[in-house]
Amino acid sequence: MREINDYGLKMCKYQGDLFRSSIDMVRCSSPIFLRRFMYSEVAVRMDSDGFLFESTDITDIINEIEGQFGESDYGKMKYSENELYWMGYLYRYWAYTKECSSKSIYKIVKPAELRELYFSYHSLDPSQAIERILEAKGIAFEKDMIKKGVEILRRIRNG
Repeated sequence: MREINDYGLKMCKYQGDLFRSSIDMVRCSSPIFLRRFMYSEVAVRMDSDGFLFESTDITDIINEIEGQFGESDYGKMKYSENELYWMGYLYRYWAYTKECSSKSIYKIVKPAELRELYFSYHSLDPSQAIERILEAKGIAFEKDMIKKGVEILRRIRNG
């Protein structure tokens, strides 16, 4: 686990802006875009240090994600700008401070569930919101606890 710093806060803001911009820049629903993002090569790069040193803007990132998965107009549900910004910020804060992948976080808490927590948690410090989510799911966070949680979910799904 690492402390949030200036670089981490900039990453959180960038991802929040990216998620908020998706409302107007993609035709698919917010949940579909968020799933695509969390499984994208972009997210993998953002999970490692150095992403902010790339010279890419939000339009380039959206185009890269659509290039990876293809354009889609599937789904109609669009989350609000505030919800999307908070979700992007929180997901990145979580990945940065807990040093885990976006994909593993997505497997723990999906966008629909996170959206339901928006009104209760958006005014909390991100670290407090994350701890409450983990506590509610019965996950005592250590670096490899995410991996164990994913393994448990796989076992449940596979019967």
